[in-house]
Amino acid sequence: MPRKPPATSTEDVIARALEAASGAALVLDEELRVVLATPAASELLGVDIPPFVSAPKLLCGECEKRPVAEALVEGRPVQAILPPRGPGKRLVRLRSLPVTQGRARVGTLLLLEDAGESFEEGEVLFHGMWTQDPAMKAMFRVIERVAGDDVTVLVRGETGAGKELVASAIHALSGRRKGPFRAINCAALPSHLLESELFGHARGAFTGAVRDTPGHVQLAHRGTLFLDEIAEMPLELQAKLLRVVETRTVIPVGAREPIPVDVRFVSATHRALRKEVEAGRFRADLMYRLRVIPVFIPSLRERPDDIPLLVEKFMALRNETSRRRIDRVAPAAMTILRRYSWPGNVRELKNVLAYAYAMGDGSTLVPADLPPELVDPNIFGAEQVAPSGAPAASAEHPNPEARRILEVLGRTGGNRQRAAQILGMSRVTLWRRMRELGIAGPT
Repeated sequence: MPRKPPATSTEDVIARALEAASGAALVLDEELRVVLATPAASELLGVDIPPFVSAPKLLCGECEKRPVAEALVEGRPVQAILPPRGPGKRLVRLRSLPVTQGRARVGTLLLLEDAGESFEEGEVLFHGMWTQDPAMKAMFRVIERVAGDDVTVLVRGETGAGKELVASAIHALSGRRKGPFRAINCAALPSHLLESELFGHARGAFTGAVRDTPGHVQLAHRGTLFLDEIAEMPLELQAKLLRVVETRTVIPVGAREPIPVDVRFVSATHRALRKEVEAGRFRADLMYRLRVIPVFIPSLRERPDDIPLLVEKFMALRNETSRRRIDRVAPAAMTILRRYSWPGNVRELKNVLAYAYAMGDGSTLVPADLPPELVDPNIFGAEQVAPSGAPAASAEHPNPEARRILEVLGRTGGNRQRAAQILGMSRVTLWRRMRELGIAGPT
């Protein structure tokens, strides 16, 4: 007699039906646990997906920056490209859809797609940015994909992380590459000067306005305008910028007639615009116009393996112009450089090397050549506690896991339940790890 095929569970049938309809997919419950995974999802992610694993932990791993996890916890739609994890070094594009019952959200459907091959192994130079870190290479892939679509981009990154380099790369890879690339720092000028610099002014608009002068918006016609530190723009100018973005026309200060402009806007900030909107410091309508595609730059402390690479590249450049030539870095000095938290990121690393070249002698960079705040972390003082009772986020904490926990607690305002979800662990586990790491505040 012919042998019967093995029995298939109802869950397997549902998973294969979902895969036939949607491809690689994950179904999450209210607590963001994976209750159903298609075989294609496991293959694409390159990992086995155990039942009821935390989706933030599965997707974000041990990363300090966890925008995907935060969006899932807050119930916001999310689109992102995950760094490569499987043996084939494939990038994965993720899209979330809410699962609702009436008006209540009862779960989330995550759709996964193959986003192509990652960059090659080893060090990569991408439009002025050196790295060998997978998260940075994934960001480069995002830049390549979004550059060709003529939409607004918001670059999120800490001070000194290279936001203008990212904006310049987007311009260079876009169809506007032959047009101008203009950049202006919205935090560098007072309101009245920033308005004139951005939108231009007509003759006679104010004392000293002896002729019509175009602003950065007009000067970027058929090119790209980079608005750095956009969160610092005064509210009254945000309304005028919104009109420019919506109508593609600009009215200079003192003028009456609108002037057509063809500009792509790329903005950057080190702050979360959603929080600025909640605080009443930024217009929600402008945020939605500027944040069509967000690009997140990993901080330097999240990619410590890039530090020796960047030191090598920066020293090679300085050796060509400085009185001092450095051929090697003493192991003790490199340990200090790798241990430091780099709140100023790559820009601060460049400044530290400039200090070392000026203050030291000889062909070897030694600890004595480095600024005192790197050699003696106690210069920064003791860790502080946030008013809510939760430990304040501390980039100076020596333990990477503690830094990650503190940063997430800072972003959630001390809410341990939300922080635990973002970190992909239970609240009890978070409390236990905080106690073990010596960062548990009052309960």
